[in-house]
Amino acid sequence: MNTLEGFCEITPKIKKVQFLIRGKMHVTLEDKRVIIVPLAAFPSIKKVPLNQRNKWYLVGGGVTWDACPEVIHIEQILGNYQKYKHT
Repeated sequence: MNTLEGFCEITPKIKKVQFLIRGKMHVTLEDKRVIIVPLAAFPSIKKVPLNQRNKWYLVGGGVTWDACPEVIHIEQILGNYQKYKHT
């Protein structure tokens, strides 16, 4: 059995967002996967003051902050950024 086979049927959902390493965002999914992405991919998050980054909240299938003008969707975090990019 392929170990990744079990993830094919799971809809990824954000459980927790952390900033443990400078310049990186750690996203823990409900299925216990952890995705680490560079903040360079999300300029709007880079503008959120450091003391407010841990004050995130879920909106639909994404995450945002009071100081952030955009919702970061799970699809963006998983690598389909162009599909959800705000212009």
